[in-house]
Amino acid sequence: MNLIESLKYYLTFDFVRYAVIVGILVSLCAALLGVSLVLKRYSMIGDGLSHVAFGAMTVAAVLKTTEIYITLPVTIVAAVLLLRLGKNAKIKGDAAIAMISVGALALGYLIMNLFSTNANISGDVCTTLFGSTSILTLTKSDVYLCAGLAAVVILVYILFYNKLFAVTFDESFAAATGTKASVYNLLLAVVTAVVIVLAMDLVGALLISALIVFPALSSMRLFKSFRSVIISSAIMAVICSVTGILASVVFDTPVGSTIVVADIVVFALSCLAGVINGGIRKNA
Repeated sequence: MNLIESLKYYLTFDFVRYAVIVGILVSLCAALLGVSLVLKRYSMIGDGLSHVAFGAMTVAAVLKTTEIYITLPVTIVAAVLLLRLGKNAKIKGDAAIAMISVGALALGYLIMNLFSTNANISGDVCTTLFGSTSILTLTKSDVYLCAGLAAVVILVYILFYNKLFAVTFDESFAAATGTKASVYNLLLAVVTAVVIVLAMDLVGALLISALIVFPALSSMRLFKSFRSVIISSAIMAVICSVTGILASVVFDTPVGSTIVVADIVVFALSCLAGVINGGIRKNA
């Protein structure tokens, strides 16, 4: 069975199609927000919030309740706290992220060890942190929920595109012209928290930052305008996500890690293309 036939065969299964749909939605949302987060030097907020989401997931597991009912509000609250603490003169932004993320990660692992009824704790931790198999166990209701939340994220980004553009490049000037920069920074943090929760099943808690950072950095190597970077980042993210999911199914590799490797390859190619393009312009 060749590669094309293998892909056609696996795509006949519902769980593979569900995984591809969720992968496209999550990577698209992460890429849209990633450009603003990278330019504002908030890219590590994804790492911090993912650790908070991990801690919230362990609490949900202990309480035997639907994960998103706990992880989503807790992660949103953490995003607001990170934003507030980041502006505190006594606790700088990077220190606030480190403090909350490490604390949440340690607390989550402690809760999992104390209250878990599953003997294979290491397997649960690996799956949650690296997204090993959970993306391939999605149900139709999970897909609908993801589609609804992704639609909200995309709609918010489209409606407030100009405002987000303004606070991304010059927050002080935006505030001086009447834009409530703090409100839109808060909106950006909340929407990022939603994307983090959606991405947990796709790549796991430790690899979420890759979905946010790599497509944005790859696009910045090739394009200069904000809109061009946004569009190309979204396209690259979707391609890498679909490629990673299908490759993981065909070659039986961890989903999250495979997607990140695809992002790394695209980043390396973008850097090479950027260098070549820069050399051509100098010689022109």
